[in-house]
Amino acid sequence: QVQVVESGGGLVQSGGSLTLSCVVSETIADFLEIMWERQAPGKQRRLVGTIARSGFTHYADSVKGRFTISRDSRKNTVNLHMTSLKPEDTGTYYCNARPELGSPGYRGQGTQVTVSS
Repeated sequence: QVQVVESGGGLVQSGGSLTLSCVVSETIADFLEIMWERQAPGKQRRLVGTIARSGFTHYADSVKGRFTISRDSRKNTVNLHMTSLKPEDTGTYYCNARPELGSPGYRGQGTQVTVSS
């Protein structure tokens, strides 16, 4: 069973920065893509960004230019670097490692990010 563990969340002031990490128990090259998602209180979980096996990255419009996804294949880790944080970035952030199209993927327990105004 694939295990995914997120870390790095916390409380940060508006305009601040934070980096989240996602450690996958298997080689990340085995996955079609690894996604970062977030769920704000009382709202549905939404995509923040993805990094494909090829290295191609894609971001939601709401975070473009502020968030960056990187990976360290040696450590099976995918990071989400967040800058210029806004209160609306508050939520639980999840990492989801998807092995193939149509798969729901393997999602961790999430890490909480709170941005104060």
